[in-house]
Amino acid sequence: MTRNQILTLLSIASVNFSSMICYSILGPFFPKEAVKKGASQTVIGLIFGCYALCNLMGSLVLGKYIVQIGAKFMLISGLFVSSVCTILFGLLDRVPDGATFIILCFIIRSVDAVGFSAAMTSSFAVSTKVFPNNIATVLGSLEIFTGLGLILGPPIGGWLYQSFGYKVPFMALGCFLFLMVPFNMYILPSFAADPSKDSFFRLCTRLKIVLICIAIFTLSSGLGFLDATLSIYAIDTFDLSPGYVGLLLLGLSLPYCLASPLLGIVSDRFPSTRPWFMVLGGLFTATGFWFLGPVPILQIKSQLWLVVFMLGIIGFSLSMSAIPTFPEILDCAYENGFEEGLSTLGLVAGLFGAVWSFGMFCGPTLGGFITQQLSFEWAASVQGGQAFLATLFKKTNKENRHMGSGSSWTMVSHSFR
Repeated sequence: MTRNQILTLLSIASVNFSSMICYSILGPFFPKEAVKKGASQTVIGLIFGCYALCNLMGSLVLGKYIVQIGAKFMLISGLFVSSVCTILFGLLDRVPDGATFIILCFIIRSVDAVGFSAAMTSSFAVSTKVFPNNIATVLGSLEIFTGLGLILGPPIGGWLYQSFGYKVPFMALGCFLFLMVPFNMYILPSFAADPSKDSFFRLCTRLKIVLICIAIFTLSSGLGFLDATLSIYAIDTFDLSPGYVGLLLLGLSLPYCLASPLLGIVSDRFPSTRPWFMVLGGLFTATGFWFLGPVPILQIKSQLWLVVFMLGIIGFSLSMSAIPTFPEILDCAYENGFEEGLSTLGLVAGLFGAVWSFGMFCGPTLGGFITQQLSFEWAASVQGGQAFLATLFKKTNKENRHMGSGSSWTMVSHSFR
């Protein structure tokens, strides 16, 4: 690798790790703390969901104007905003219960989401620009650090909360994220590019890209659902402490972290495997959610070992489905006349981030509502159903390739008939 490639890899790895460790600390203890402050399960789902909704809007705007803003400036300013918001979130235990606490949660999480979207949109675009011939391999390798952040965040957050209270996890990890600002200012190279006239609308006119976006939505929806509901379910059902809930989430993060680099390498060396990865990953994801509860109609008693095992299945299948999506969207864009450069990379990264964020909004919002009205088991079943339907759409598109162009909307209705 060249010096620029090495420095870029170090920078993006630090961004992925620090951002995800701060994002994931809420899972083990925040839902329980929010209930004490007067928030219902539906409101907790909305607090998690508003983060994703603002992330969605930020990804679309920042992805479109990444060239004008500057990829390096966008990444560094995003880290700064996110670190300050993480620290401020740790002060919310001092505010009055009820509406004041809930409103401040929404405000701080929303601003934090914009900062996070800036950092992640820039990191995706920069990674693919610096490593144009090994996109899946590099993104898969960088997911090690994303996975490490997701792995270490819940147990560290749960342990700090148990040992020192609500404030310390946010203060400690917020300051750690803040240290990444000068680090990345120093090592991340600058990138110059010309803006293009392409748009998100043109990108979304391709059927293949739309179907991949549906798959991305189901993946992030499942993760958002687990963020908002799993900790309360585990505490109530198995009488676990927040620290052990953090360890429980390792069952989801560890398989994802370990599988991503290998699947990225296979995806780059054998591009024809990407559709199969997405289809099989969707089926495994659906199965994992159906047995996580499990589905009430199966009348299987929920057991801790089954929850851990299904979380492992979901983690591995998410990696199998997610890693091929970005290079597949990018290849489709280039095949349809998009310019090869930072502007197109920003559009693809923005679209990916927006769809991912929309799923992260719908997952906790809808999941929290179903959990409150029915049960966690039924909410998990709905998530599994979403993943299964997305797999049907992907399989339909795969069959359409053998029938012809694979890009006509008419062929989808023909295939269903």
